[in-house]
Amino acid sequence: MIDFTQTSAMALAYLGDAVIELLVREKLILKGYEKSARLNEEAKKFVTAVSQSKAYLAIASILTEEESDIFRRAKNSSHLNIPKSASPIEYKNATGFEAIFGYLHLLGRRERILELFALAYFDILS
Repeated sequence: MIDFTQTSAMALAYLGDAVIELLVREKLILKGYEKSARLNEEAKKFVTAVSQSKAYLAIASILTEEESDIFRRAKNSSHLNIPKSASPIEYKNATGFEAIFGYLHLLGRRERILELFALAYFDILS
């Protein structure tokens, strides 16, 4: 078995971004959104650095030690290009948040992904 704890934090975040994006799109379609403009508008509630930082804060206290380690490695990565729409800490939190999802995806932990996603975005999903 491959030790994904040694995978580049930025690679994990890259994959995690796709995992989160897919979950968001699925949720929006299941909620009945059909028009692309509305889908994109609703998706922004989930996928911006600001919203992902907020989502991370909602789950930070329930992360396993392993997940927290992945988060820290990604958050502390030196290859971050911070957008103007987010503060440096928001962007770093978002990067760490995405890395957790990428890591869990590589491990095949779908149930944990769904659990964290539901808790992270509880305020938006309810």
